[in-house]
Amino acid sequence: MALPYLEAVLSFMILMYLFETYLDIRQHRALKLPSLPKQLEGVVSQEKFEKSKAYSLEKSYFHFVHEVVTIVLDTSILYFGVLPWFWKKSGDIASHIGLNSDNEIIHTLSFLAGVMVWSQITDLPFSLYSTFVIESRHGFNKQTIWLFFRDLFKGICLSILLGPPIIAALIFIVQKGGPYLAIYLWAFMFVLSIVMMTIYPVLIAPLFNKFTPLPEGDLREKIEKLAASLKFPLKKLFVIDGSTRSSHSNAYMYGFFKNKRIVLYDTLIQQCKNEEEVVAVIAHELGHWKLNHTVFSFIAVQHTVIPIQHVVSFGLNLVSRAFEFQADAFAKKLGYGKSLRAGLIKLQEENLSTMNTDPWYSAYHYSHPPLVERLAALQELEAKKED
Repeated sequence: MALPYLEAVLSFMILMYLFETYLDIRQHRALKLPSLPKQLEGVVSQEKFEKSKAYSLEKSYFHFVHEVVTIVLDTSILYFGVLPWFWKKSGDIASHIGLNSDNEIIHTLSFLAGVMVWSQITDLPFSLYSTFVIESRHGFNKQTIWLFFRDLFKGICLSILLGPPIIAALIFIVQKGGPYLAIYLWAFMFVLSIVMMTIYPVLIAPLFNKFTPLPEGDLREKIEKLAASLKFPLKKLFVIDGSTRSSHSNAYMYGFFKNKRIVLYDTLIQQCKNEEEVVAVIAHELGHWKLNHTVFSFIAVQHTVIPIQHVVSFGLNLVSRAFEFQADAFAKKLGYGKSLRAGLIKLQEENLSTMNTDPWYSAYHYSHPPLVERLAALQELEAKKED
């Protein structure tokens, strides 16, 4: 008796949708709360709270619609056998244009090209609405429709350039792997991850954003001094023009071994008027490096197994949240506790981040603890210090 694989997959998809929708409903109720959490009263302005509430609720309504459309499309595609049908059609199309559809690599690439086109078509209306309606309405979107489609075109070109050799290599490994297939696949994906982490910031990211050295001045000197005190091998310090697309802010670091680089979004510098707040954010990021969080996260992701993806993702979120508390504590230990607190509050306000969060939703989805929890942890450390 054949196992009902299709029914099992469909049932799992629907169950996960129902579970995640339940969490979304819990979060939506939390977003409707009329006042700030007590821990943020007097910390976050009422004006920012109201703006954050409106922004979060609109994104929540949009998310409900998006998820309904997604689950209907995905289950319909599986239930009505669209994928097997399209696999056959993609082979016919490959043969029609003179390609050898009996070649598994060519057939697979033809199939995936069609899937990519379908994905772009179905995702485009949601991307446009999110960017040019929701983000624009709340003052975050800075990009023009021309820039949006230019980025989309660049992304498609990169997929066409990088996708085929990667897919071809994976199929070749599956064909030749034999009893050591799993090891070969893991080794290939591990090497590929390192290569992509190396070339993305150097070759790919500059296609979408402009990277310029952070100008000489107090901020640069403070960051370089901090990096030197921790023996962080900082080679380059960049500012990225994130404001050309969005007023959301961020900062990150990348690079291997003795070739580390730090990137600041120009919006981060604009929003944190006090330079000490920017340095405190960098101290937090350097804490991740010093405490080996980045290495652990990279290794953990390599061991993600698809059938239990949701469980693994939940576990990684729990670990990531613990890492955030540790990095905050690290920055505070360096003397940036007050500045980090001020910086976190400023970023929360300027990005209109969610103020009220449901604990179940937060635990399942958030890789970073809510502001309330981070401020409470910093306050607890301060109290222990005084004792």
